[in-house]
Amino acid sequence: MIRLKVTQVGNSLGVVLPKEALAKLNVGKGDELFLTPAPDGYRVTPQYEGLEEQLAAARAIMKRRRSVLRELAK
Repeated sequence: MIRLKVTQVGNSLGVVLPKEALAKLNVGKGDELFLTPAPDGYRVTPQYEGLEEQLAAARAIMKRRRSVLRELAK
């Protein structure tokens, strides 16, 4: 378990992740983290679960409906 302290960052609040946590998450400066609900609270992950499936579905629709999307873009 890693203890995090909530600190003031401008007009917001934030937490600082120690090196061990950053290494475990494999993230660095400028990367995005996702806070998702979990049964016991929240989970912090470097990727959004289900994103790849959603993107694959969107790509398939865009490929099938290319002419419709072009007309809508006009």
